[in-house]
Amino acid sequence: MMVEAFDAVDIIRAKRDKGALSTEQIDWLIDAYTREYVDDAQMASLIMAIFLNGMERREIFDMTQAMIRSGERMDFSQLSKPTVDKHSTGGVGDKITLPLMPLVAAFGVAVPQLSGRGLGHTGGTLDKLESIPGWRADLSNDEIMQQLEGLGGVICAAGKGLAPADKRLYALRDVTGTVEAIPLIASSIMSKKIAEGTSALTLDVKFGSGAFMREEERARELAETMVALGTDAGVTTSALLTSMESPLGLAIGNANEVRESVEVLAGGGPSDVVELTVALAREMLASVGQPDADVEAALSDGRAMDVWRQFITAQDGDPDGALPTPNETHVVKAEADGVLTRQDALSFGIAAWRLGAGRARATDAVVHAAGIDLHAKPGDVVRAGEPLFTLSANEPARFERALEALEGAYDVAAPGTAFDALPIVRDRITA
Repeated sequence: MMVEAFDAVDIIRAKRDKGALSTEQIDWLIDAYTREYVDDAQMASLIMAIFLNGMERREIFDMTQAMIRSGERMDFSQLSKPTVDKHSTGGVGDKITLPLMPLVAAFGVAVPQLSGRGLGHTGGTLDKLESIPGWRADLSNDEIMQQLEGLGGVICAAGKGLAPADKRLYALRDVTGTVEAIPLIASSIMSKKIAEGTSALTLDVKFGSGAFMREEERARELAETMVALGTDAGVTTSALLTSMESPLGLAIGNANEVRESVEVLAGGGPSDVVELTVALAREMLASVGQPDADVEAALSDGRAMDVWRQFITAQDGDPDGALPTPNETHVVKAEADGVLTRQDALSFGIAAWRLGAGRARATDAVVHAAGIDLHAKPGDVVRAGEPLFTLSANEPARFERALEALEGAYDVAAPGTAFDALPIVRDRITA
């Protein structure tokens, strides 16, 4: 019979009493939890103590490393090109991964975007791409390596073997009211990203109504914590602090976000999506030694689009295939002339979710054609009777609850009202 090195109750008491856990205690704890020697009740007690009392930088690093060791690691060192990844904390209309990966890969860099599916009001990258006929999310490690070496980019499902301890811990945080604990968020995200094996990482940490972190200062704290974790692990890491008060772009959903991403790759698309895509591409390329890369040129001259088409084809999709279209639409029009001054991201995200674009449980299917298309953004002049946004669904019964979510979610001010648009990227955070 194995003799355990520590007692879970002692570790819980130490953190309850605002003490710092040793590296050895954290290593044992994560291993024992993975082995199910430490049960969910004990871990729930500990993560509540962490939520209330926090962790030191060294403790968060130890927690991250212990979660990495709970599973497998990918190794991209055999590739002939540098690797750089991007992680976004998520938001409404955030389809940036789709144009960003081919844009960065067009500069001879390998971009391993191991992504997930959406839950609740934030959409998942894989859900969006699965709107494309035939496109396949699940790749073997060999397929990932071959595609990175040849094409330079991949977007696919993350393997179940990466940081399995985090999967259990994530589910526990969800049911214990500890989701917002910054040490746990940071170690959760960074354990998977470091285990993926990238040499450089750019973080898009969002704040605002539609973001995981509502307050800018909390988002800044999370960004600083994650940048420190990446740096301490030997990964070149930086973060952009970006606003998510309004939906990103004009499309919220799955198939419609793919259409918008293709518009960006074709040299068009909404200005805010282009702005953030370009900013993140510059950050990623600078982190692997290309600070002067002309990313706008790669959008306008078709290089990024070429990589996109090759990427979709490589994963069995049809880049020219017809995307799903909805059975039903409902248009909401402006009641008076004026200036659109507010568009609450969370409300629009919930409305799109109620239309079928998202899922309430991990096992739910998404309706790829469902979502919302915006016809105006904050700062735009609107005219009475002109469309403000269009709801799309496969069943008309879904419109009522979606419209309920949008009551009071947008404001149209009197004609001539001044509107000062704030930049999307508010700050850059480095080690």
